[in-house]
Amino acid sequence: RPPPLSGRVYGRRWLVLLLFSLLGFAQGLVWNTWGPIQNSARLAFGFSGWDIALLVFWGPIGFAPCFFFMWLMDKKGLRVTVLLTSSLMVLGAGLRCVPVSDLEIRKKLIHGGQLLNGLAGPTVMNAAPFLSTTWFSPDERATATAIASLLNYLGCAGAFLVGPLVVPPPNGTAHLLLAPQSNTEHIKDRIEAVLYAEFGMVSLIFSAALAYFPSRPPFPPSVAAASQRLSYRRSFCRLLSNFRFLMIALAYAIPLGVFSGWSGVLDLILTPIHVSQVDAGWIGFWSIVGGCVVGIAMARFADFIRGMLKFILLLLLSGATLASTWFTLTCLTSVTHLPLTTATLYTSCILLGIFLNSSVPIFFELFVETVYPVPEGITCGVVTFLSNVFMGVLLFFLTFYHTEFSWFNWCLPGSCLLSLLLILCFRESYDRLYLDVVVSV
Repeated sequence: RPPPLSGRVYGRRWLVLLLFSLLGFAQGLVWNTWGPIQNSARLAFGFSGWDIALLVFWGPIGFAPCFFFMWLMDKKGLRVTVLLTSSLMVLGAGLRCVPVSDLEIRKKLIHGGQLLNGLAGPTVMNAAPFLSTTWFSPDERATATAIASLLNYLGCAGAFLVGPLVVPPPNGTAHLLLAPQSNTEHIKDRIEAVLYAEFGMVSLIFSAALAYFPSRPPFPPSVAAASQRLSYRRSFCRLLSNFRFLMIALAYAIPLGVFSGWSGVLDLILTPIHVSQVDAGWIGFWSIVGGCVVGIAMARFADFIRGMLKFILLLLLSGATLASTWFTLTCLTSVTHLPLTTATLYTSCILLGIFLNSSVPIFFELFVETVYPVPEGITCGVVTFLSNVFMGVLLFFLTFYHTEFSWFNWCLPGSCLLSLLLILCFRESYDRLYLDVVVSV
């Protein structure tokens, strides 16, 4: 048996991380194009409320072939998976730009483009722990996972900012049919500009990945990265029979799935309580940006003080439960008589986003530690698939019950509280970290 490898890290790991993170950023940006400008899009392209919900829904639908992408990553490595993913995104962003005068055909092309972009979701959301194990040393892994997984959320936040700033809201939003023709044409031109810019960005990232995106470094960075993993079939058997894994998988999937669906239609939820498209955009933007900053800081903390993942999650989910309850009670102002001001809405939504979004990389690291030696891509693939199932179910109900949103708001504190209880009952273990610390010594 060869002596254990102490591991070697390469400077180019940061370039690989940057390219992958930019891909995730672009995918999130394209996915969330329509929610923040839904009133303008209805006017310019004749979208209905059902269309807007469906445009968001293509994200979770894109997770249907999730297991194929997990298999591809396991068998062919990162380069092949990333190139396939980015080519789907280029095709999807391009379809949305096809200049067809017939609005019905144009709508179908936009829906098709959103679906192709949705198909890129499994890679950009699942591959972060696989990338961090393949390229980074044990004391940088959580940080790399956080950057690679959270940039996708930052892309969603970018859409909250770009959409409302570039695309003007319709004059007299309530009377869409009476809007003047020139206003409609101007709004349509601005939406086209956003679509072309996104297409250019995605094409640039694809070209960069094609030029340089290696599957793995010449030598692995740690013992865990060099070690033999379970086969694809055995991995699934191990995951589905591991009760501890199923507990934390649900603790992640339920609140994050509900929150993703909720933030995707945030403008729709805030319109009845007279919050403007621009304000809804800023709320969405800061909640995600805050989550990304805190998430990367928490991951850096987890890299310095190992074995604290459960404690960090308990803190974050407690905060999320309190913030979501505050938001929900504030929206029921006629019952609770809590002050419904812009400040309270901003604060409760932003805190909720910070607590939930920053928990993502911590969860990912805990999953991988709990079920090692199951490959990282497969573990996180199963979990994000579950999360998208919950998000899909929620948005499916939303397509039927989209006139009244209090039920949707109550799903948030309920899901956070359930997750908190599951984490409390969970017994943590650090199998991968143990291997790196003990064997490399």
